[in-house]
Amino acid sequence: MEHNSTFPIKNSELNSLRDEATSYLKGIQWEQGGKAKSRNKNKKDESILLYLSKATGNATNEVTSVSKTILSLKKRLLPDSVAIPLHLNRALYALQEGLTMGIWLRDSYSDASGLSTLNERKSTLDVSQRREYDSKQQTATAFMLHGIACRILFDLKPVASDDLSVMKNKFAGIPELSVLSPLKGISCMLFYYDKYMSHPEIITSDEEVTNFTVVYFEALISEIQQRLSTFEYTETIEDRTYKLEKSEFAISGWENVFEGTAVSVEFNKIRFEEIVGNRDAKHFARRLTERMMSYDFAAKKNPFQELGGFMPVFMGYGIPGTGKSMLIAAIATKLKEQCDVLDIPFLFHPMPDTLISTFQGGSAEKMVQWMKPLQDPNKLIFAPIDDAENNLQERTAQGVSAGVKEVIGVFLRYTEGAYAINYGNSSIGLFTNLPEMLDKAVISRVQGRFKIDGARTIPDFIDQDYIWWKKFEKTMPDFVNMKNPEKYKFLSEQGLAKNLSEILNQSEKPTEAKVLEIYEQTEAKHKTNEHMFFAELYKHIQNSFPFFSSRDIRNIQSAVSLRLTDFDLPEDWFNDPTLYFKKDYDTKFEMLKELMKGNMKGLDFSDIRRQETVRYLDNVATIADTDFKRKVDQRVHDLNVSLEANKLFENGN
Repeated sequence: MEHNSTFPIKNSELNSLRDEATSYLKGIQWEQGGKAKSRNKNKKDESILLYLSKATGNATNEVTSVSKTILSLKKRLLPDSVAIPLHLNRALYALQEGLTMGIWLRDSYSDASGLSTLNERKSTLDVSQRREYDSKQQTATAFMLHGIACRILFDLKPVASDDLSVMKNKFAGIPELSVLSPLKGISCMLFYYDKYMSHPEIITSDEEVTNFTVVYFEALISEIQQRLSTFEYTETIEDRTYKLEKSEFAISGWENVFEGTAVSVEFNKIRFEEIVGNRDAKHFARRLTERMMSYDFAAKKNPFQELGGFMPVFMGYGIPGTGKSMLIAAIATKLKEQCDVLDIPFLFHPMPDTLISTFQGGSAEKMVQWMKPLQDPNKLIFAPIDDAENNLQERTAQGVSAGVKEVIGVFLRYTEGAYAINYGNSSIGLFTNLPEMLDKAVISRVQGRFKIDGARTIPDFIDQDYIWWKKFEKTMPDFVNMKNPEKYKFLSEQGLAKNLSEILNQSEKPTEAKVLEIYEQTEAKHKTNEHMFFAELYKHIQNSFPFFSSRDIRNIQSAVSLRLTDFDLPEDWFNDPTLYFKKDYDTKFEMLKELMKGNMKGLDFSDIRRQETVRYLDNVATIADTDFKRKVDQRVHDLNVSLEANKLFENGN
């Protein structure tokens, strides 16, 4: 959703509302609805839900005081201490700040939506105005509760435990949520918060206060999110962003920013030089890291994206055992090291193995949770999907689960379309042994692709062994009593290529028979430096491979753009970040344009276009063909096994 304008939230205005917020913490009154009381009556166990339904909220006399409950918790948790424990204190402060923020948002909405005016004339409203008044009251209440929860999570989420599953298992949901009026909304919300806090099994340590508060207010946000379609007069909420002065805190409509927070995952550190062979893959990975590092945090964009040299989605593929996991670790290592030098936040965000859920809709929900952090413009994000064929398998194949279809649906929505925000700071890498098993629509999202083919040359095999046996040298210097190669220096061939031209064979033609045949037919009619050559080539390819579409042509175009930006960033830019990385966006953009012009002087456009088209089409054909070949090979293997078994059987008899 586009937010047209940003409004400041001034601290001076919040100060005048703090007393009202504190008064709610001191005491509210709430009478439970019949539904909440009868909830869970049929369950035999004395569960937390039953406890909640027995909680006597009787508005006529009983006052619920969160601040009193927190003080009695202090006595229970730390009987000998004079001071309020850290987490309890922090939670109480966050509640106060959250309530203050919510009240400010309620007032702001009332003024912007005309609710204040209706309120002044409340006694003279006719039926339709009264209906409008009630409707705006409910929207104001929901927005206020949403704001309270967002502010509390902003303060407490960074200090809560990374894993909240224990607390989530104790938590039984919020029995009811009132949005009839702001006072009822706050009273109902605090009533159940207080009841949970008073329950002996919920809070057993100071840390659990923070964890519970986070779980409770996350649940409050999702309760409101589920009801969004029932609220009217929401224009003045959805068209603006409110930003708290001197803070990172902001409220943008009903957005739940906390769905998008993630913590970096640990990984093994590895250098590109320690990976044998894989020249194409290593070159690609290095380019990816350089391009991501060029992201500008102030402008929230990447100059490489403007030059056409950035890949939000890429794919590395190859047979098992050729170094996919090592490559993922090497990219993460390089990015993390560079980010540490430049003092930039980095998120290593691999797709979890446990994404596919047995519950209907569960996989989609988990996938949204995984994709959401990729839209955070405040850090560099590398999101690898290892063994991508497990979660992104061809949807039309037999026996594909509903969960896989949900995951693919979310992936496609977030990589192209209304949800697909890419600032040029995050990249998803698909890594697979079986690219032909990936869903066709997923493959068509891939803008950069490379083979991970492991050791391929004599030096590669020498070096792969060298990396293994040199470990013995350290512990037992004379143990490896073998002669070294005469003319080869170990690891000298494992360095990074200067550019792709070094890796590619310049005079190449397609290697896939079907593509080669079409290529040569087209070449007989048109030279490869004619535009007509490519148009005709694409048409013939489409006749043979019906799934080849305009998006494939766009992918070829972006591969050509990548080649135009296939230049090294000067070494001294990395040694002294002020020379480039710390410059403003426009300066960086101009510096890259100069490098690009210099790089293009040595290139021939029609040559590059031909090379990239051939690489891409070969890839399309390989993927289409491999699946068929695998099935044929399996059938041949089965036939050979039965022939051999028959022979043995006959001889035995």
